[in-house]
Amino acid sequence: MNRFLAPTILTLLTLAAAAPAAAQNDFRSCLSSLRAQAAAKGVSGQAFDVATRGMEPDLSILDLMKNQPEFKTPIWDYLAALVDDERVQDGKAAMRQWGQALASAEARFGVDRYAIAGVWGVESNFGKDIGGRPLVQSLTTLVCYAPRRNEYFKGELMATLKIVQDGDIHPANLRGSWAGAFGHTQFMPSTFQRLAVDGDGDGRRDIMNSVPDAVHSTAHFLKKAGWVKGLPWGYEVRLPANFNPKLAGRRNKKPLSSWAAMGVTRIDGRPLQGNYAAGILIPAGIDGPAFVVTKNFDAVYSYNAAESYGLAIALLGDRLKGLPGIRTAWPTDDPPLSRAQRRELQSLLAARGYDIGEVDGKIGAKTREAIKDVERRIGLEPRGRPGGKVLQALRG
Repeated sequence: MNRFLAPTILTLLTLAAAAPAAAQNDFRSCLSSLRAQAAAKGVSGQAFDVATRGMEPDLSILDLMKNQPEFKTPIWDYLAALVDDERVQDGKAAMRQWGQALASAEARFGVDRYAIAGVWGVESNFGKDIGGRPLVQSLTTLVCYAPRRNEYFKGELMATLKIVQDGDIHPANLRGSWAGAFGHTQFMPSTFQRLAVDGDGDGRRDIMNSVPDAVHSTAHFLKKAGWVKGLPWGYEVRLPANFNPKLAGRRNKKPLSSWAAMGVTRIDGRPLQGNYAAGILIPAGIDGPAFVVTKNFDAVYSYNAAESYGLAIALLGDRLKGLPGIRTAWPTDDPPLSRAQRRELQSLLAARGYDIGEVDGKIGAKTREAIKDVERRIGLEPRGRPGGKVLQALRG
């Protein structure tokens, strides 16, 4: 591997601290190499130079890469923040405003509009949290300095440069997450190139500024991922006392009749009905909630390859339909907090003199350090988790 494309984090930090000029030269060498590779992919030198002029690496991205919430956060905390009453109300308002766009996307691709809205809500809070990091800067930093997946991020960088060159989205608007996802439903650049579509009829594919383009593109993604019209994603079930957890798993699909023969029922006790195959998902183990999941859950899962993420979208879609949330308690004695409760927790911490930054319900490093101090004071392991016990202690 080219040494300019993947120096170790230790080398990077040493250069940045002791010899800033050397670190800058290393980044310039990486850019020079990328310019030649971009030309081989059909990106003009002019387009590359315009996109990277004056650019410096954003090294804060390396820490974000190590802390992806869907893989490190307990699922009950993850879902509590993404599928709360506040987001449901915001989603219902967004669906009223953009009902025609969602209905036409559903008709065009055969994908449930509530599933599309679920993706929209989880990915960007219905367009409120699209992300503000310049895509070219983020992806160039990851190509040059990330400890892994450099080739993947290089492909996304090249796709981003082509988006700029093709004129679909103005380069100043190409802002998103640290990993390069952008737009109302956070497409990766290569996904945009393959699957983005024009939803408003203006001849462009602008998922940053056009909600119709974003929801039509998302429906197209889910259709290509295997969404089956009319098939439910799944639902919560009750398992028999003797259920073997080794039978669970999204990929271990059986006819519903097979699960019914084992004693699996819907959560309200009704029998399983339907002529399709499904797996059993137990995201928190045998003592937590269980779900029947179908091919349509797999389609949603493919958006981000995390079961917690797929459940967030599916459950948010159900709540937007007016269905109840999860009925089975999570296996924890320290309940998760909604975003409103997280803001309350931050306000209480700030009132006690902790520097937690902005009170926004987002649990960043400063809030976690403050929580750890409270956890120590009340006899809990200092993990920095925003849970019910810490909130209750602060209220008291």
